[in-house]
Amino acid sequence: MKPQKDAIINETERKARNLDVYYKVDIVVIGAGQAGLSAAYHLKREGIEPGKGFVVLDDEFGSGGAWQHRWDSLTLSNVNGINDLPGMSFEEAVNKNDPEIQANVAIPQYYEKYEKENQLPIIRPIRVVEVTERNGRFLIHTNGVQFSARGIINATGTWKTPNCPHYPGWEKFKGRQLHTGEYKNAKEFIGKHVIIVGGGISAVQLLGEISKVTETTWVTRKPPDFRHYEFNPELGREAVAMVEDRVREGLPPKSVVSVTGLPITPAIEGMLKNGILERKPMFQEITEKGVKWEDGTTLDADVIFWNTGFKHSLDHLAPLNLINELGGVVMSGQLATQVEKDHRIHLTGYGPSSSTIGANRAGRAAAKELIAELKLK
Repeated sequence: MKPQKDAIINETERKARNLDVYYKVDIVVIGAGQAGLSAAYHLKREGIEPGKGFVVLDDEFGSGGAWQHRWDSLTLSNVNGINDLPGMSFEEAVNKNDPEIQANVAIPQYYEKYEKENQLPIIRPIRVVEVTERNGRFLIHTNGVQFSARGIINATGTWKTPNCPHYPGWEKFKGRQLHTGEYKNAKEFIGKHVIIVGGGISAVQLLGEISKVTETTWVTRKPPDFRHYEFNPELGREAVAMVEDRVREGLPPKSVVSVTGLPITPAIEGMLKNGILERKPMFQEITEKGVKWEDGTTLDADVIFWNTGFKHSLDHLAPLNLINELGGVVMSGQLATQVEKDHRIHLTGYGPSSSTIGANRAGRAAAKELIAELKLK
């Protein structure tokens, strides 16, 4: 099912025309990344009819979720976290003989094949503006066809909501500022001094890449948490459990990396030896030409590159008042995907299910629990 072109109107026009016609389904899945596709697969497998029982709304023009926007140098040889979608392995869909295939090409190809072979009812491009409730049903307001549903699986992830802390002087800087989500490759920075901000794995990886072609300075709010250990599934499960505990208490989720730290890989070992990972503390303000520290020290730069993470994309759910005074959502259910305040709403890709393997399991749990809650079987 695809919306007709003349049905795609903007939110202002929708309100002006007072459109109050809704396509009714039992469940709407918002987002077609890993968590959304997993949920859709399990809904169909459990007997919920595609198109009539459930639909998937995606604001992208093509398959691939956030993967299609990743930087060009992220290839199958260095990407972390490609996990098979349920029912189809990655190797079945994509030729992995060339490890230098770009992840932003190979993974969208995988998702596209997955959607077609499983005949999932994905509607795109369509953007969910907000979700409200009326007479016991959720009204999903979009920039196109409007939907009414009994339950929601929200799988919007974080990619569309970058976290860029606005330091004093932000608007004065005459150079370029960008976030991880806008990065394509290091070539665009040749001959420029780049300040890289952030202490996570993306910041370290991109610092290593950019430092090969130009001058860099690394700045972090806290000293980087390098650890001498080899990451393994057991440590991953422990980290996920800690994040799960937080969301069950209604606390804002922390990233898994904030719990595990940064394991010293051979690549990071080399960067440490070469002095690339000599870190400076966070600056106090941004100037026209660069940045300034509390002690008055300044540094001129052409680019400030913010690798400061992402926030969960939940703004469209604001009318439902899910977020508490702590800034989190109290979660429940088998894998903490169920909103405790309203069991008809599941958040996949939130907290412990933000990893790709967690997203798969979360999609299955959300589908089964929501079917039971709505008594669809």
